[in-house]
Amino acid sequence: MAADAGKGLHAERRGLRDGAMLFDPDLIDLGLVDANGIAAGADAVFDPDHWQSRSREGGRGGRGAVWFVDGEGRSGPIRAVLRHYRRGGLMAKLMGDRYFWRGSEQSRPFHEFRLMQSLCRRGLPVPKPLAARYRRSGLFYRGDILIERVPRATTLAQCLPDAISDAELWPRLGRTLGRFQKAGAFHADLNAHNILLDGSDDRDGGVWLIDFDRGQILRPAAGWQDANLARLLRSLTKLGAAEAKGFDAAWSALISACRHVRGDAA
Repeated sequence: MAADAGKGLHAERRGLRDGAMLFDPDLIDLGLVDANGIAAGADAVFDPDHWQSRSREGGRGGRGAVWFVDGEGRSGPIRAVLRHYRRGGLMAKLMGDRYFWRGSEQSRPFHEFRLMQSLCRRGLPVPKPLAARYRRSGLFYRGDILIERVPRATTLAQCLPDAISDAELWPRLGRTLGRFQKAGAFHADLNAHNILLDGSDDRDGGVWLIDFDRGQILRPAAGWQDANLARLLRSLTKLGAAEAKGFDAAWSALISACRHVRGDAA
């Protein structure tokens, strides 16, 4: 998917009765619009039943509601992930799935959609965004995003602890993270649940990043990169990986490869 970065990277906006949506017209067919310019098929895009979803699981990293969905798109079958935005922690108890309205382009779904398209254009391994919407109610809004699913992928978290002994994997993880960091692509929640492995043994492939909610493009040398890696280390430690035999060497290999790609290796 990321290798075909030149295809399917357009964005059209459609008004909804209580909000708006962005979608990729090369991949999603909304059908006709009504007399008010409202997309007739918009609600269906974000309805798991419309896609005849086969499974549902909790959001990776502890947030959100996530459905794996399958259906037909404009150019063929679509295998996608539909995610409803939800808060985590204390704010979840106070706000649930509501967010303060600050304008459409500041909404989480629109921001993530446009960021992921930007990352795809840079050739970085992220799945393509298909559609995003917000639904506004007074001072608040709710949001959803539909993203292509990486075939045959499992999370790094799911591969632990066996993955620790894979000597080729950790430098590959480091090189991939280094590419993102060199491009200034900041992931707000870099953890083992948001790193996907697709089973490829390509020296520089098979590793994907997902869930760019609150992500940004920052200056590459602004001091945030190592803090981002420290967040990943905390995630791995929480999962018990740091206690496994060989983890120190694996982590050192990741750090060395990442810094080498960034251009600041010792």
